[in-house]
This record gives sequence, structure tokens and C-alpha cells, in this order.
Amino acid sequence: MQSAETVLGVLRERGRRGLPCTELYRQLYNPGLYLMAYGRIYSNQGAMTPGCDGETADGMTLGRIGRIIDAMRHERYRFQPARRVYIPKKDGKRRRPLGLPSWGDKIVGEVVRLLLEAYYEPRFSARSHGFRPGRGCHTALSEVATYWTGTTWFVEGDLADCFGSFDHGVLHSILGEHIHDNRFLRLLRNMLQAGYLEDWEFNATLSGVPQGSIASPVLSNIYLDRLDQFVENELIPKYTRGRGRRANPAYRRVRDAIGRARCQVDQPEIRRLRQQMRTIPSHDPRDAGYRRLWYIRYADDHLLGFIGPKAEAEEIKTRLATFLREDLKLELNQII
Repeated sequence: MQSAETVLGVLRERGRRGLPCTELYRQLYNPGLYLMAYGRIYSNQGAMTPGCDGETADGMTLGRIGRIIDAMRHERYRFQPARRVYIPKKDGKRRRPLGLPSWGDKIVGEVVRLLLEAYYEPRFSARSHGFRPGRGCHTALSEVATYWTGTTWFVEGDLADCFGSFDHGVLHSILGEHIHDNRFLRLLRNMLQAGYLEDWEFNATLSGVPQGSIASPVLSNIYLDRLDQFVENELIPKYTRGRGRRANPAYRRVRDAIGRARCQVDQPEIRRLRQQMRTIPSHDPRDAGYRRLWYIRYADDHLLGFIGPKAEAEEIKTRLATFLREDLKLELNQII
């Protein structure tokens, strides 16, 4: 049996080359992946927080891993409902739900995350910065500060109840495009529909990804990668044109006047004209033939920077909201 590192390396190569992912479910028989998963999450703050079955990291043994693998071989593994609690938001007034899975489900969820991340990470857009290795809010802000010079309009996207609104049918369709393994897809469906216990009352999960699940961040990135593709393949080409802004006639006139003043050795006039030149852009900021559209996403928040008229910026916002509503079944709140 291949080592865990070899398995993940093969998946990364297939993702990089755009090849479909087959026989992914068989990788769940590999004990090395479970040991790698345990090494990654056993020291997490919530490792000793019990789920609905009371198990914690202390109850993990090689025998437990063997029983999980045996259940996987016979497709008998079932995710248990998560224990739901509520934690306060930053404002201290509202609370958000958090699911606490059982320890066994955490291990399986981490193995699923390892497999999905290895395959999909090479496929993700470079403009996505949330929940990805080596990326974060600082890399997103650095890209904006470095490349988004001269931006006229910002279109900020805020998805309403993003993680709780993901449509399971759309998510399965997206996963099925590249994962050609029905057993693995069924396992993911069972994980998404495991439900939760609140005050010991079972509640079904008919949409969204489980809050608190280890695999939820990579699943959300897989879902929202469709948004990245729409912006990159349709919006950016449509609203980007012109190799550069044309020269500003006012700037050129002042520059020519400086040249004449130098011929006359008029130093006071040269200093005055140089000061005036600093207040004038060298290129025409109203060039009708020049457009630029930038895009960046961090988790469920995304931002577009646009150089162009306000009417086109509002058109971009409308097209984005329509795509999210019709294709991804998500509602968008935007501020421009």
C-alpha cells in the first residue's frame, strides 16, 4: 500500500494536469492517511470537546482506525449528527451556530479534506486566498495594494448566510465534474446530510456545509471556485480593454512649456511648471478606450476593483448577483 505522502502527491499531479479523479474512495482504506490526519488535529483546541457520542482525542487507537477502515470497505460508515452549540460573534450581540462532530467523524473529515485539498488545490484560482495553504488575508491585501493602482470603483460582495446556503445539488454537480467515483460522492452526501442535535432533538441539514466540520472550508472553496471561473472567464475579459491609457494632453502641454523655459534659462518658470506638472496625471484618467477589472476572494467575501464609469460598475454588480442567484443559488448583498 502506498504511503500517505505518495497518495497525496499523485492526487496533486492529477489535479495539476486536469485529469479526472477516479478510485478516490479506495484511498480511505489507507491507515497512513488516518495517522496523518490524527497528527494534524489531535492538538487542536477542540480535540477534547466531545460530540454527541462523548468521544474525544483520548479515545483514538489503532484499533479504532481499523474499525473505521473496515466500515469504509463495506460502505457501512455513517456520520453522526453534530452537537450544535452557539458562540458569540465579534459584536458580542449575535451568536452563530457551531457543530461539534464526534471524534471519529473529525478524523474521517480530515482525511476527506486531505484528499480533496490535494486534488483541487492546483486547480483553484490564484485570486482565491481563503482557507488555502500559504495564503490568507495578508496575501489578499498585499495583492490589492500592489496591483490595484488607479482603481475608480470597488464592488464588495457579501454572501448572505453563505456556509448555510450552499445547495447540495449544485455542490454534488460541481464535485461530479472531476471526481468520477460514486462511492466517494455518496460518502460526501452522507456527511453533508448527517444533521445536528440541538437540545437532543435531531434536525436535518438540507443545505449548506456543516459548521465546524473540518472538510467544510475546502468544500466551500470548491463551491465558490465556480464564482472565480465566472469572473475570470466572462467578466474580466468583457470589462478589460486597452493596452494603456492615452497620454494626457494637459500634461504634455506643461511638459512642452518646461522645455521652452529651459531654452530661455528661466529657472523660476521651470520650478512653477514642475509644481504644476505634479498635480496633473500623465495619462488621461477619462480615457474611454481603457478599462480594467480586478478580482479577489477571501472565503465568502469577494472584492472587485474597476477602472471605468459608474454605470458599468453597477452593471458588473448586477451580473454578479444574477449569476450567484441563478447558478449557485446564493443571495448577494453588495455595497458599491
